[in-house]
Amino acid sequence: MRPRADHGEESYRGLGRLTDKVALITGGDSGIGRAVAIAFAREGADVLISYLPEEEQDAEETKRWVEHAGRRVVTLPGDIQDERHCTSMIDRAFSEFGRLDLLINNAAYQAVHDDISEFSTAEFDRTFRTNVYATFWLCRAALPRMDPGSAIVNTASIQAFDPSPTLLPYAATKAALVSLTKTLSHIAMKRGIRVNGVAPGPVWTPLIPSTMPQESVKKFGADTVFERAAQPVEIAPVFVFLASNESRYVSGEVYGVTGGKMPY
Repeated sequence: MRPRADHGEESYRGLGRLTDKVALITGGDSGIGRAVAIAFAREGADVLISYLPEEEQDAEETKRWVEHAGRRVVTLPGDIQDERHCTSMIDRAFSEFGRLDLLINNAAYQAVHDDISEFSTAEFDRTFRTNVYATFWLCRAALPRMDPGSAIVNTASIQAFDPSPTLLPYAATKAALVSLTKTLSHIAMKRGIRVNGVAPGPVWTPLIPSTMPQESVKKFGADTVFERAAQPVEIAPVFVFLASNESRYVSGEVYGVTGGKMPY
């Protein structure tokens, strides 16, 4: 990526807000996921990161930064479109650490097309399986085993509230995640577990140059009050807040981090 994204490698300073917690982060190899992994590690958490096997190089970079913070990291290559893989990741968290305190459902897939006829059924299905089904599978496997005081954070998007026609399936999945987050918060609270979401606006991640036309990439984020896209490090502190005891009376909320673009 040019310019390189800032994940907080040199700038994020932890305050011990997640000391000795264990977090599973999907899509933890790059973008928001990497920024969250670095932030969590510097706040004192051990981390498991989930990613596609072809992103091994990026995952190793994230792993190095987590280890640099003095925390344990477990890498989990695989495709979260596979229900069994999702279940196995929860099992792995308990076999490696004996617990899972934080589940961050962040991985996502998107494709850009100008007309509805260009979205194939396979592409539509992949978007929902990655963005929504995997979140459901992971939550269903994790919730019964997580202790009171644990937290789940789902990555939604401003696309849930202000959808772009070129991102039709992606926007629909993010709207579904908002509903899932709010519904699941009621179910999870019976176990003393909080569930919240983060709805970022434009963020400079590999998803942007790899899926959007070059002209759109050049203007990406220009319609915000800041007139630029966010860096991943600017999103991570909201995840830290929602994962920490500082948000102990917060559940069922979706926090917009949109650069001044009103998400509601």
